[in-house]
Amino acid sequence: MQEIIVAPHQANQRLDKLLQKLLPGAERGFLFKMLRKKNITLNGRKAQGNEMVSLEDRIQFYFSEETFHKFGGKQDAYRAENTLRPYLEACAALKDITVIYEDHNVIICNKPSGVLSQKAKENDMSVNEWLIGYLLRTKQIDSEILASFKPSVCNRLDRNTSGLMLLGKTLSGSQHLSRWIKGRNIRKFYRLFALGKVTEPFYVRGYLTKDERTNRVSVSDKPVPGGEFIETRCTPLKVYGDISYLEVELLTGKPHQIRAHLSGLGHPLIGDYKYGRREINETFRRAFGVESQLLHAYRLEFPLIEDEDFAGLSRAVFYAPEPEVFDRIRRTYKV
Repeated sequence: MQEIIVAPHQANQRLDKLLQKLLPGAERGFLFKMLRKKNITLNGRKAQGNEMVSLEDRIQFYFSEETFHKFGGKQDAYRAENTLRPYLEACAALKDITVIYEDHNVIICNKPSGVLSQKAKENDMSVNEWLIGYLLRTKQIDSEILASFKPSVCNRLDRNTSGLMLLGKTLSGSQHLSRWIKGRNIRKFYRLFALGKVTEPFYVRGYLTKDERTNRVSVSDKPVPGGEFIETRCTPLKVYGDISYLEVELLTGKPHQIRAHLSGLGHPLIGDYKYGRREINETFRRAFGVESQLLHAYRLEFPLIEDEDFAGLSRAVFYAPEPEVFDRIRRTYKV
């Protein structure tokens, strides 16, 4: 008999889903047959497969060790090492990612500009790979845990947008963060520089559509077929000649929302070559080395959270220091 005690990264999911991760070599029909015959039990009792497993639940497998390892797809040491190597390499290469907050379930990190949130091609390195590499390096997970659960990012920033990202270390952490994000329970604030003089706060609504071929979005102030509703709130912080330093609250989180919404209002982001003004972007490239949009996810504000497992996030506010170029522009930009 083999027994697995449910770990934090495995809890809060259906038993049949967890069994498929634990025994990837077994067909779904075989697993249900084993449940019916009580060759697989949950806490010593017959299970249907639709039960939600909890931390420290006991799953018993009445298989031979050989059969268990066969269905479990156990890797030899060489294969395991090669599987883990890309994550450890990403952790070493993306050393400018910094941890702002960490507890048992989640990490909040500060992503530099130029780093992908999730890889687009097979050999890319992203925050996702960095996260797994970081957890491996700090001995919080190992290859066996990765066989049944992969920690991952819960929100995305554009490659060239810097700032705060939410990462799930456990299944429960990922589920809670995703639910709060979807429910708009976490307030998200960005700092940026935009063209033009903005002296009064404003709130705008619109409808965003995306052209998948060009990876561009457009914003309309009226409903359009396929359009997604968006809301953006903007607070001016200071005007520097012909540009404004702004704080924007992202009330809905859609791709390129801030960049396209402000551009449509006549205030494109400085450095934004997709939605901005090339002539002003070139001025900032020559003067400050700006190669992409000056957009930084600066602050996250969490609501009251009554779950003790997430007590460290309850009503917490987190900040990511602004990129150095923001300060240089504030100190030295002249019209």
